[in-house]
Amino acid sequence: MPRIPEVDPDDVSPRIKATFDAQTEMFGAPLKNHLLYAHDDDLFRAARGVWSGLDKAAAATGGKIDGALSALINRRVAARVGCVF
Repeated sequence: MPRIPEVDPDDVSPRIKATFDAQTEMFGAPLKNHLLYAHDDDLFRAARGVWSGLDKAAAATGGKIDGALSALINRRVAARVGCVF
């Protein structure tokens, strides 16, 4: 199966670059899946929207949505829209 090359983190739109910079500060490097999403601004924005929504829901519920539940919700959303892991 062919692999999709990652984007160059320095050759992206300012909005995506800001996300990569935040990920680098938090994790030491941009997240691998985001380096693939960044090929398309709309796809990147949609993927980030899912995680941002989960983060906001976790904050609004006082942390009742933990990391494990967020990951399960993310996979469920991906499955509903036809994305396979």
